[in-house]
Amino acid sequence: MTTAAVDITPAEVAAGQMTPEHLEEAVAALRGDGFVVLRDVVDRSHLETLRERMLRDVDEILAREDAPFNFNTGNLQQDPPPFPPFLFRDVLVNDLVIAVTRAVLGPGVKNSYYSGNTALPGGTRQPVHPDVAQLWPDLEHPTPAFGLVVNVPVVDMSPENGSTELWPGTHGDTRFSIHDGSLRIPEDVLEARRRERAPLQPTVAAGSVVIRDIRLWHAGMPNRTDKPRPMIAMIHWCGWWNDNEPVTFPKGTEAFFAHDHLRTNARFVDGPIDHIRHNQAYDFQKS
Repeated sequence: MTTAAVDITPAEVAAGQMTPEHLEEAVAALRGDGFVVLRDVVDRSHLETLRERMLRDVDEILAREDAPFNFNTGNLQQDPPPFPPFLFRDVLVNDLVIAVTRAVLGPGVKNSYYSGNTALPGGTRQPVHPDVAQLWPDLEHPTPAFGLVVNVPVVDMSPENGSTELWPGTHGDTRFSIHDGSLRIPEDVLEARRRERAPLQPTVAAGSVVIRDIRLWHAGMPNRTDKPRPMIAMIHWCGWWNDNEPVTFPKGTEAFFAHDHLRTNARFVDGPIDHIRHNQAYDFQKS
C-alpha cells in the first residue's frame, strides 16, 4: 500500500499557498486515511540546525533519573529547544500546513503543543494506541476531526530507524472513547483490523510533514540503526477545543507567532526555559 502524500512544488512553498487541487487532495487523504504527507515544505537547513541541537540534547535527557519515556525505553519524549536560534516559521507556523488543518478543522485553529518523540537505538515497539480516542462512547458515526497532529521529522524517517506505524482509517473506529481507561488497542481488535487493512510505516524524507488525525491508531516502532531518530510534534485543535497548558517561549518572540489563521497557545516568559526537564514519562513499563 502506498502512503497518502502530496508533492508540494517550490512555487507553492515560495507563495505560501497550495493549489486548490493539492489542498483538496490533502484534505481527502486526511478524511479518508486519517493522515497525509506534505512533501518538501520545510527548509532542510532549518532541520539541520534543529537536528544538531536535539541529538546533543538526547544524552542530557537520558541522564535524568526520571527520563520521560513513552510506554518503553525505546521512545523518548523530547522537546525541541523552544527559543532562538531554533525557532523557524516553516516548522511552527507553516502556511501550507495551516491551510490543510484549517480546511479540516474550520476557522479558529490553534496550536497548543510543541514537543516530539525520539526513537532510540535498540528500543521495542509501543502498543498500538490513539493519542485521543472518540469524544463519546457508543457513537454510530465518528465526529468530524477535532485535533490534528503535525509531525516534522528532523531526519529522514523510514522503517529502518523507527518510522511511526500508522493504521489507515482507524480514526473512524467508534469502539473506543476518551472515557475508556486505557488507550491501548486490544490484540484481538488489532488482528481483526489487520486482516481488513494492514498498517504501514511510511518513509518520509526530512523536509516533509506528516499530518494525522489525533484519533488514528499508531505505534512507535524499533529503531534498528545506531543513531536516535528525533521527530517534532505539534497539535492543531479546532476552535472550540478547550486550551491545554500553554507552550512556553521567550519574551520578545511574540511577533514570530503572528498568523491570520493560527493562534499559538503560548506563554512568553523572561529568563531561561528548561526544555530538558519539561516532560514526564507516560504509561511507562520498562522493557
